[in-house]
Amino acid sequence: MSAFRAALRISRRDSLGAKGRSALVMVMIALPVFVFTALLIGIDTSQVSFREGLATRLGSADAQIITQHTRGPVVQHVSGDLASFADDDADAELGEWRIEQLAAMVRGRLITYDNGSVDVRTGVTHMNVSALEIDLRDPMTRGMRELAAGRFPAAPGEVAVSSALAGRGMRLGDTLQVSRRYRPVKVVGVVTHPFEPHRTELVAPRGTILFDKRDGQGTGFLLDADAPVLWPAVEKLNQAGLAVHSRAVITDPPSGTSFERTFSGPDDRTVINVITLGAGVVMIVLETVLLAGPAFAVSLRRRRRELAVYAAQGASPGHLRTIVLADGLLLGGSATVAGLVLGLAAGVAGPSIMPFVSTVGPIDIPWLYVAGIALLGLASGVIAALVPAVQAARQSPADVLAGREDVMPRERAGKPVLGLVLVLAGLVATYFALRSFYTMVLAAAVLVQLGLVALMPWLVRRSAGLAARLPLSLRLSVRDATRHRVRTASAAAAVMGVTTTLVAVGIAFTSLDEQSRDSYDARMPVGTVSVSAVTADDRGWAELRASVEKRYSGTTFVPGYAVRTKKGRIGRLGLSDPVKVCKECPDAFILHDVPVGDADLLALALGRRDAKAEAALAEGKAIVFHPEAVKDGRVELDFLGESGEAAPNLSVPAVTVRPLGQMLNGALVPPSALTKAGYQVSPRSLYAAYTPADPTAFKKELESLTWGADARVETGYRNDFEALFWAMAVAALVLALGGTFAATGLAAADMRRDLDTMSAVGAPSVTRRLVVATQAAYITLLGTVVGLGAGTVTGIALAWSELSNRSFGEEPKSMSLSQIAIPWTLLAVTVIVLPVVAAMIAGAATRTRLTLSRRIA
Repeated sequence: MSAFRAALRISRRDSLGAKGRSALVMVMIALPVFVFTALLIGIDTSQVSFREGLATRLGSADAQIITQHTRGPVVQHVSGDLASFADDDADAELGEWRIEQLAAMVRGRLITYDNGSVDVRTGVTHMNVSALEIDLRDPMTRGMRELAAGRFPAAPGEVAVSSALAGRGMRLGDTLQVSRRYRPVKVVGVVTHPFEPHRTELVAPRGTILFDKRDGQGTGFLLDADAPVLWPAVEKLNQAGLAVHSRAVITDPPSGTSFERTFSGPDDRTVINVITLGAGVVMIVLETVLLAGPAFAVSLRRRRRELAVYAAQGASPGHLRTIVLADGLLLGGSATVAGLVLGLAAGVAGPSIMPFVSTVGPIDIPWLYVAGIALLGLASGVIAALVPAVQAARQSPADVLAGREDVMPRERAGKPVLGLVLVLAGLVATYFALRSFYTMVLAAAVLVQLGLVALMPWLVRRSAGLAARLPLSLRLSVRDATRHRVRTASAAAAVMGVTTTLVAVGIAFTSLDEQSRDSYDARMPVGTVSVSAVTADDRGWAELRASVEKRYSGTTFVPGYAVRTKKGRIGRLGLSDPVKVCKECPDAFILHDVPVGDADLLALALGRRDAKAEAALAEGKAIVFHPEAVKDGRVELDFLGESGEAAPNLSVPAVTVRPLGQMLNGALVPPSALTKAGYQVSPRSLYAAYTPADPTAFKKELESLTWGADARVETGYRNDFEALFWAMAVAALVLALGGTFAATGLAAADMRRDLDTMSAVGAPSVTRRLVVATQAAYITLLGTVVGLGAGTVTGIALAWSELSNRSFGEEPKSMSLSQIAIPWTLLAVTVIVLPVVAAMIAGAATRTRLTLSRRIA
């Protein structure tokens, strides 16, 4: 123990003497500890358990009773949050539940409690917000909402808005218009949700903002019972078709039941989550070790003489290993403590200040996971110092004290063999994981990464031969990098890990994005708006059409038609059995909203006038926008009724016409083809080439003109995650550059004597910069090239796995390499631009001032 304490004291003295290197190592270890600690605490804090949220759901009541749309028995979990109809569910609807009916079944005081959503308009702003109809002045609602300003609404026509809506300009005294009826209501108060600061909500007395009071549409009651509502009472109410959130049952579940919401047996995703978490932990620790490893290697070279003195004074190889491992333990422990403290602070404060966090509950710290993260951080420091510790024990004290460089250790054959075995095992596992979940692909990728890390020193050694044909300054850099294989291999492997992840995610993301783009359900060209009212009668449709054309008098609208059966039932047309028609076609062929119209609508869809297509349409032929949908000159259509009933398939003559400069799926059917088949058609839609400044406001405005109106704005395919992906890509590139600069800086410090010698014999300052720049380029290029190969394999496997499992049936879809999209720009930036940028920055930051020092002969 005394030797260990002495090693810690030596390590502490050395760390304080090399503050820059120590800080670098601590940052590399503390960063993942900080991120994961803050993330886990933030996630737990932002999740409000059912028990924690009882006050916001029940107030001070004993139970919440939720009505269903039938009076048949229901089966619920003890939480009451989920309810399902029993197999013998009754179909009879007996009307709306009344307090008098419930009062005969329970003992206590009841008040109504309805929730849902409502459209609200103030000025030109339209939005859909949560709606709650309850009397917040009642003592039973204490704790559900807190009054921030004004007063609680007391009369019909009065509402309270949430703080989030108040921040958007809805102030006390304002008049809002709610629902499609645009009923005016007055804001008399501002309330806050205890756990959801960003919640957009209106609160009002019953009958003010929610006009649909059918059972099953958010209707319910709060009960202040004479006695606790226990499980037998809950089951009795279940038999009457009522679900119950009981305070007594939730806080003290009956024996033999579990509070978890489990209806379908064990959660099979537990194993998948464990594998995903394990793969992520391994990669994070591996990346941390690879980034911190070069710092310990350079520290070993700087302390070679000190360690040799210890050995000459009687220190054993085990003592030398302990001294170097103490560096990892001390720096790793200090970094872990710093990361934990910062992570705890960020995790506690983060959810309250992050605008995208919707829920902030009581502070929850998962101490078991936090302890695991701390152990990982501590282990990362020790593992990073392990290889330098072994080298310290093997060095020759006589050679070091004599000032001679160490003879390069004999290369072992076992490392390349182990690396090759791991890589081959990972590739085989990747092949078998193609038809499985992406988690298995990630697990196989970890094997490949570990194998390549083991192979990296061998690859560094073999690349030394490439330096023979380089200019002198470049040759010196490559030879120095290959001579110090541990330092170079660690840095290159770190860059490889980042590159592999970036390339793999890039290929998977691009492939899925292309598949989603191809399968995008484009009914009309981008920049087209439509409004329809299929349930309106002739008079209602005429009024809607007149209102639309009056509001947008400068826009030309063309009509579309709604389809009805002979019995007058409304439905939509779709392509029949698209998978059998074209197995290689995108999923957008599964389309049940084929427009019906004449030549004007065809011209709008095609973006041009086409005389042949218009002639075919006049002859009763459908115009199909994708050639594979036409079989033997005909297209098969089906009719799907709004209530679910289907009519026999309809076969219509068809021709194929491609729209101008864009991709549309589906078809356009002439009204004559449908009337010939016995269907009824009537104009119920309007289309126009128009781009509204605010699509949401446009939709809300048109849909408010009449009940049942449906407005659409075709904006084209958009990927909401594209910005996030590129932000992550930039972060990964910065991380790769950071690892390169750290290793290059350590290498430059290590070869300072060589650089000073070059300057002393007349080498210009640009030579020093070129040597350091080449070091950075070599490390980055080696890591990115190897990572490119590994990332390509993993990315293809990830995309293959996800695309093959994106099927509507039970059988996975057939796949081919042609469905894999490669992000060439990202790959070029990673493999070409990144090494050049690393070299330029490293060369520009190199110190060129000559520092003379005595060289030992």
